[in-house]
Amino acid sequence: MTEPNQTRKPGPQKGDPRTVEAGRRGGARVAAERGPEYYREIGRKGGKKTAETKGPAFFAAIGKKGGDSVMHDRGAEFYAAIGKKGGAAERRKRV
Repeated sequence: MTEPNQTRKPGPQKGDPRTVEAGRRGGARVAAERGPEYYREIGRKGGKKTAETKGPAFFAAIGKKGGDSVMHDRGAEFYAAIGKKGGAAERRKRV
């Protein structure tokens, strides 16, 4: 344990190639050992916990932020086009 007045040598900075490579190797190993179901399960747990702690307003806010970003990048014409596709698909389902 270090004393409060001693300085510690800093570790690698975020984005350092050594850190990136170590993370890539670790992630590949976990994926090989545990498989895709492991990631689905931890994602499910994380989403459930986020929903419990932050509530529906949080999801509404991030949805709006994402929608605004798409509007900025692709424009209103994009939404018009996907709306037409969705309406056409709905009409085909009813027939």
